[in-house]
Amino acid sequence: MVLGITALCIAATLSSASVVDAYDFDDPALEARYRTLIAELRCPKCLNVNIAGSDAPIASDLRRAVRRMLEEGRTDQEILAHLQDRYGDFILYNPPLSPATVLLWATPAVLILVGLLVLRRLGSRRDAVELTEDERAKLDALGAEDP
Repeated sequence: MVLGITALCIAATLSSASVVDAYDFDDPALEARYRTLIAELRCPKCLNVNIAGSDAPIASDLRRAVRRMLEEGRTDQEILAHLQDRYGDFILYNPPLSPATVLLWATPAVLILVGLLVLRRLGSRRDAVELTEDERAKLDALGAEDP
């Protein structure tokens, strides 16, 4: 019984395993460029996954397109520019600084600056509180009771 359940679990795991395209390159430098490019390109369908790690059909198509363009002799910049023209800045993990992406690049710095200003303002508001004579007498009495 245990063996049957184990076999069933293994079969279910193997059936859900995905195969990522594995292309053979004659030139190791071309393969290194391919690996670098597919790691830099974001899958248009998946959230925060590059096309190297995605099993979405669009990612498979993009890997195939990158391989084809490399074999055609295109440079890395030409390939990235082509895909950026087709899919927009979203396809790049590091989008260029442009009027459309300036908010994306500036937001972290602005939030850090605002946080520092808030902390500074909160720190400056903490003035020493003056005790009244009655409060000071009660405090002294409490201090005298402790051994």
